[in-house]
Amino acid sequence: MNREQFIKSLGLITVSGLSASTFLAACAGKTSETSTAVISAVNRELFFKISLAEWSLHKALFAKEFENLDFPAKAKNEFGVSAVEYVNRFFMDKAKDTGYLNELKKRAADVGVTNVLIMCDGEGEMANLDAKKRTEAVENHYKWVDAAKFLGCHSIRVNCFGIGTAEEVAKAGADGLRRLSEYAQPIGINVIVENHGGYSSNGQWLGGVMKEVGMANCGTLPDFGNFCTKREGGDMWESKCIEEYDRYKGVEEMMPFAKGVSAKANNFDAQGNCIETDYAKILSIVKAAGYTGYIGIEFEGSELSEADGIKATKALLERVGATV
Repeated sequence: MNREQFIKSLGLITVSGLSASTFLAACAGKTSETSTAVISAVNRELFFKISLAEWSLHKALFAKEFENLDFPAKAKNEFGVSAVEYVNRFFMDKAKDTGYLNELKKRAADVGVTNVLIMCDGEGEMANLDAKKRTEAVENHYKWVDAAKFLGCHSIRVNCFGIGTAEEVAKAGADGLRRLSEYAQPIGINVIVENHGGYSSNGQWLGGVMKEVGMANCGTLPDFGNFCTKREGGDMWESKCIEEYDRYKGVEEMMPFAKGVSAKANNFDAQGNCIETDYAKILSIVKAAGYTGYIGIEFEGSELSEADGIKATKALLERVGATV
């Protein structure tokens, strides 16, 4: 691979008129300052910041190849990402462990990594129609709100699940989210909902829930890929998807409430484009909403290794994000 091919592989050839020859000439100096300045100029063209979702490495984490405490350094040193999104299941019993959280916070600070949010699962259904179970779910999330505050995150991501009609689950979900948001508001933490299956993957439905909650610290986390609203056999995760909401319409409907965005990618073509999602189209929607926060890399494919998938998603975000 020659130098121009290398630059092309990084997606840096055409960024606001920056030609390959200009880039290569700038990088040909005897010191690294010039090339660093050019790369920084390219990076400044992005309208968003990049973070790394811990779920992108869930196979390695479940296999005990590394642990949650190592995640900030791994994000920075292996992938060049300086902001991270944690998943609570990888430190499920540590939400109230001040010593553990302090070590995690220290490790992130030591490598210059920003803690962005905690994705929370396994704490009950926020939209359960049973008022008692819904209250338990709300209160189960309190400790994660507190942990997020301790770590310096801006949000926790929760699910809005429940069994019933769309109207019943929306009403229950608005109640649960409002009460959790009321707990989180005084300490400056957002409660954000991802399109994560079932009714929540219907952008119009979720937008309606947000309007019903009506709190500034309650919002959404649009995910580019989680738009399956119905699965064969009713299983939320494993069975075949038989009904899918339009992802572009869904992202557009959720963006007015977005406090985070998740760049889901599974498979790539030979040109490095995501097969299942048109990144130029979907990032244009995100940009049009005036969003300038973090977009989290969430690779979930199987054809590439987790590490290669993360790198491919990051390159795609940088290449397309600089041109939309």
